[in-house]
Amino acid sequence: MARVLIPLAPGCEELEAVTLIDLLRRADFEVVVAGIEPGPVKASRGTVLVPDVELDEVLNEDFDLIVLPGGLPGATNLDRDERVHDLLARQAAEDRWNAAICAAPKVLANAGLLDGREATSFPGAVTREDFPEVKVLETPVVVDGKVVTSRGPGTAMDFALALIELLADAGRRAAVESKLMRPA
Repeated sequence: MARVLIPLAPGCEELEAVTLIDLLRRADFEVVVAGIEPGPVKASRGTVLVPDVELDEVLNEDFDLIVLPGGLPGATNLDRDERVHDLLARQAAEDRWNAAICAAPKVLANAGLLDGREATSFPGAVTREDFPEVKVLETPVVVDGKVVTSRGPGTAMDFALALIELLADAGRRAAVESKLMRPA
């Protein structure tokens, strides 16, 4: 069973966070939601999310995937947290998956994890001007090596399903997707 870490920061995009948590758990992955600060996390639209643990409790644990929800100022708060950067760097060094959606790909870019890669983000979060070493695309989900990025709240379901397929297989993705009643 895949282990997934989802760090939550104040101001995260709740649609993205909840979609990721829900779909990855539907795929029977162990999803650990870790707050970067103690206590509940107030998301960008005022929804209050309760993490499973504080980030400090899982810093030395291994995960198959670390996935960052976006939103502002959530992505900025993740980007300012050295623990998050350290976790992402360790994931990359150990050839494990890193992923981010919306404004959060900027965290990956600032950590140097998008250098020489194709990536996508919310418009303006990762630009060719700010990150000339990144090939910025405008597609819903981009997979390049062990890095996955996505555009924003409207692509959260496609993003989560792509992660399921990458961590498990197309069959697990289809099993989860079929119960969502998505239009063909």
